Amino acid sequence: MAFGVFPIVGTSGLMSIDLGLRGAVIALCLLIASMALRDRRDSTAALLGAALAIGAAASMVCSAPTFPRPFAWWGLLLLALSSANGVVFWLWARAAFDDDFVPRPWHGVLWAAVAIAQWLDASGVTRSAALELAIERTLSFTVLGLALLAVAQTLVTWPADLVQGRRGLRLVVLIGASAQIVLNSYLSFLQQPSHPTFSMTSVANAFVLFVLVGLSTWNLLEAGTRKGSILLPAANVPSSAPTKASDATIEPALLRRLEQLMTVERIYRREGLTIKMLSVELGVPEYRLRQVINEGLGYRNFNAFLNHYRIGEAKAALVDPEQVEVPVLTIAMDTGFQSIGPFNRAFKAATNLTPTEFRRLSMAGNAARGTTD
Repeated sequence: MAFGVFPIVGTSGLMSIDLGLRGAVIALCLLIASMALRDRRDSTAALLGAALAIGAAASMVCSAPTFPRPFAWWGLLLLALSSANGVVFWLWARAAFDDDFVPRPWHGVLWAAVAIAQWLDASGVTRSAALELAIERTLSFTVLGLALLAVAQTLVTWPADLVQGRRGLRLVVLIGASAQIVLNSYLSFLQQPSHPTFSMTSVANAFVLFVLVGLSTWNLLEAGTRKGSILLPAANVPSSAPTKASDATIEPALLRRLEQLMTVERIYRREGLTIKMLSVELGVPEYRLRQVINEGLGYRNFNAFLNHYRIGEAKAALVDPEQVEVPVLTIAMDTGFQSIGPFNRAFKAATNLTPTEFRRLSMAGNAARGTTD
């Protein structure tokens, strides 16, 4: 029969496939973590990527049907590390796709809370089935919520991202990994066998993670030829600080036209200006404009590019004696900001001073120079 070409895989076959995939995932995860710790220890995203890879490896170990149960103390540590990986994944997404992200102490507290909750649930020290069930449900919803937050982070920051490699793979890796987390959360919410066995579901989960980790590893190994990796972006550089231009193929005429639009015509003042609108103004494809701003001028984020010019004009207005009575809000709106909050944050990120402090120090300096003269 034709079906004989596709023999039915028995339990032993599923076990071999499952364990083989898990072993491959663990090896790739440890490779990613070692490369991150070796090459990018000054990058928050890289360190979180290493932690994410280690957590994924722990998940492959402790979720295997052959892993001894009940868990020994070291098994509980692996399980807690695996469960808290949802927090690490969310933090990695923020660090990888938001150049201005800075970890806070409460992020570590959240990670520890999830790890401890998983340990309490699996260890049985609570001796309460109702409490353990409540912990399991809470953990499932927490992981699901963090995965959705990670997806939201990707979508919100996608339009302003100028790094082509990061734009090209962020949705594949992030949404794929999010789907994996959501699937695991769904399965743990509905199916909680006391003795996990090898099944097509187990093999499918291992295969999906193998594909995702394999894609990440390929991207990481190829990063040397493409100036960056989705998993391990460049070292921490504020999005407001451009890096050195490196692409000699950027047309000088296009750069000059862009510079004229920004410095002479001051197009950055236009309300709701997007990179698509700017590309139409220049008459070039959007992807080409992204390349010009990123590789020709060194900016990783479109908003940072605009804010460079906006903050420059605002600083000039704040030190102008003839505008000393002009409210800070008016200056912010005139330079293209839509509200005072983003203006204050961008200004302080660029100068380490609030606009009011900057104006006061500038006026004091002018007064001192006037007295001396």
